[in-house]
Amino acid sequence: MIPVPTGVRVWLATGHTDMRKGFPGLALQVQEILRRDPLNGHLFVLRGRRGDLIKVIWHDGQGACLFTKRLERGRFLWPSPADGTVAITAAQLGYLLEGIDWRNPQQAWRPTPVG
Repeated sequence: MIPVPTGVRVWLATGHTDMRKGFPGLALQVQEILRRDPLNGHLFVLRGRRGDLIKVIWHDGQGACLFTKRLERGRFLWPSPADGTVAITAAQLGYLLEGIDWRNPQQAWRPTPVG
């Protein structure tokens, strides 16, 4: 889990994003599409076209952080582009990262042990 400091907001970029981009390209997308400053300390979550990969960008005041998570099974639940920019809580981000419906939290599929 990403340690989200008090007062930090979590923004979801609706629609899909080119997951080949690194921090500079994703930060530009945050500026142009979300109309937010990617260096303000908030977390910005972007999802790939297939829905099984997300990237979270965050500038912690010392440097740029880029977190990536891919689900082995299933897809991240995502708002439609018609919803516009969506802000969620740190707890909802935790559910999202676990592959749980952050709008209605319920346990989803769990991987089986390897070996």
